[in-house]
Amino acid sequence: MISVKFDQVLLSNMGFVILLKEEGDGRTLPIFIGTVEARAIIFHVQNIEVPRPLTHDLLKNILEYLDCEVKRVEVCDLKEGTFYAKLVLDQSGVEIPMDSRPSDAIAIALRFNAPIFVAEEVMDEAGHASLEIEAAGAAKPQGEEKEEGKGQESKLGKLKGELEKAVSEERYEDAAKLRDEVKRLEEKHNDN
Repeated sequence: MISVKFDQVLLSNMGFVILLKEEGDGRTLPIFIGTVEARAIIFHVQNIEVPRPLTHDLLKNILEYLDCEVKRVEVCDLKEGTFYAKLVLDQSGVEIPMDSRPSDAIAIALRFNAPIFVAEEVMDEAGHASLEIEAAGAAKPQGEEKEEGKGQESKLGKLKGELEKAVSEERYEDAAKLRDEVKRLEEKHNDN
């Protein structure tokens, strides 16, 4: 198994991508993830507070209540373009491997500061040099966009602030509309 670190979440033209970077100057493993999991990871990494726990926060609370520790995440297989992972738990000295989607396992591992590993054969098959990832057309990371015009940057910043507020107030329909507008502006910027 190869030790990796969470690098970032990107929005590509095909959806959200999480990047796991090999220690040192090694390869990067891109894994496409869903919007919900991307949001859970971004909220945690950016320390965005929500009034009630999201699913991954709830699971963390339950595991802690049961005195169960997350030992590690293993991205262990790649079949027909689908990644497979295990969330390895420890309860009273007994390791319990749980089948998991990589996105969920990583979202939970980040909350526990647990290590993440990738099987060598998975990294050999799907890992890329970091420059190849950037050349493949991934957009700027969420929260780190660099807009050309100050007006567009200001509008994008204002929309993101409104989006965070809508989420914190649990106005999810408004949040979805704001998210779509943010995405549209980001796509427009990337086309320029």
